[in-house]
Amino acid sequence: MTELTIGELSERSGIATSAIRYYEDRGLVRARRTTGNQRRYERPMLRRLAFIRTAQRVGLSLEEIEEALATLPSNRTPTKADWSRLSRGWRPRLDAQIAQLERLRDTLDSCIGCGCLSLRRCTLSNPDDVAAGRGPGPVFLEGR
Repeated sequence: MTELTIGELSERSGIATSAIRYYEDRGLVRARRTTGNQRRYERPMLRRLAFIRTAQRVGLSLEEIEEALATLPSNRTPTKADWSRLSRGWRPRLDAQIAQLERLRDTLDSCIGCGCLSLRRCTLSNPDDVAAGRGPGPVFLEGR
């Protein structure tokens, strides 16, 4: 198996070398070091990086990705079956995220959902700042 340098891994994966080093620091990918202390990555790290990138694109945090990768035996590269199992577990979280985005889309032109009374319409949606009792931030968009 031919190993890849960090530059080759970056070029093949489309992920910056700085991000690869960061992922390595976090234990998401691993490399062996040459006698000259240069990183060498096995080709399966390409699949692992693709897994990380795809999980991030669907909105998962690095902490959630770390937890998912930690469930794999011997820190191995995710298989199709692994992705299927893990993605089923993420479905409720993604459904909630989709619902929040739909609320944002549907109210974006008239309300920013924060209860701040800064938009003209907010006086209709949130008279006397009643949303303040629901907590900080965009309470309407978060469904609170």
